[in-house]
Parts: sequence; structure tokens; C-alpha cells
Amino acid sequence: MPAAQDPRPLLVCFGDSLTAGYGADPGQSYPDYLQADLDARGYKYRVVNEGVSGNTTKDGIDRLAGIVAMKPAVVIVEFGGNDGLRGLPIEDSRSHLDTIVGTLKASEAKVLIAGITLPPNYGPAYIKQFDATYPLLAKKYDVPLMPFLLKDVYGVPGMMQADDTHATAAGNKIVAGELVPFLTPLLKK
Repeated sequence: MPAAQDPRPLLVCFGDSLTAGYGADPGQSYPDYLQADLDARGYKYRVVNEGVSGNTTKDGIDRLAGIVAMKPAVVIVEFGGNDGLRGLPIEDSRSHLDTIVGTLKASEAKVLIAGITLPPNYGPAYIKQFDATYPLLAKKYDVPLMPFLLKDVYGVPGMMQADDTHATAAGNKIVAGELVPFLTPLLKK
């Protein structure tokens, strides 16, 4: 059914390459598998993949008006990895994410934050500050948090691509399944 004629409420997956499904074949991103999982559980939502590879939290702000204009019922916010990998100031990333989550909440969308972490070579002090961003914002806006999007696939053979950053199709399927318990309290049957 064309999107314009699809009456189901929107669940927007808003993020970077982890959301976009970088390196996986079309139809094998975590939003694709999430659609199948929700359909199988009787949740009538249309999952829309708004992941763009390479996006930082600042890029997320630049795309935010378009997401709000879609009038989503629920948004999974997954940003920050590219900020961290580039060593951008934590305060800037945190401020950008605050704007994203705050704007979505003000638009009456329900929000789930999907956190990410960094490889150990970024140093414990930077990683600790980086990781603290997600629970701080979840608490501030009273939204659920999946602390680490890749928690059950990172470092697991066959679940991560050779770059050790992006999930394989099999990994994306697991990520989708792991998101469901965080999402279901936000959904209506």
C-alpha cells in the first residue's frame, strides 16, 4: 500500500548508519525486521526508516523538522556514534540530542532513545561522559532507554560486519527483537 494511503500510525526510526542498515542488503535493516516483529505481534504501525549513514547529532537537528512534519506516533532516536567516533565535544552532542528528544516530545510523539557506546581506544573518561548522555536525557524527558543498541550483537561472530561497527542482517534481526520490549509500552494494539 502506498504510504499516503496507509492509515497506520507511524513509528519512525530516526538515526544514522546503524538505523539505515549500512552494509546490509535492502530489507535487512533493523527497522525492516522491526516491522515484521510488530506485525507478528499484532501491532498495527508502519515502520519508517529515517536512518542516514554518516549523520551526526547536528545532522539529526537539520532533519528534525521533516521528522516532526511526518507526525509520527513513536520515534526511536539513535544518534551519537558518529559524533563519538569523530571525537566531537560531548557537550555539543548532548545539546543536539537534547534538542532532538525535546522537540519530538513537544510534538507529542512518544520517544525511545537507543544508546550506543564507543570502542575502548577513545579512553575511559571520554567514553564515560559519552555513555552518560543517554540516561541523562532519558531521565530528563521521562522516556525509555535501550542503553546499547548493539548489546547482544557487538563482538558476536556473524552478527557484526568486518568493520566491527555495523550489524550484519542477522545482527539487525536480533537488534529489532531486542527493541520490542522497550517499545511495546509505547504502542497500542
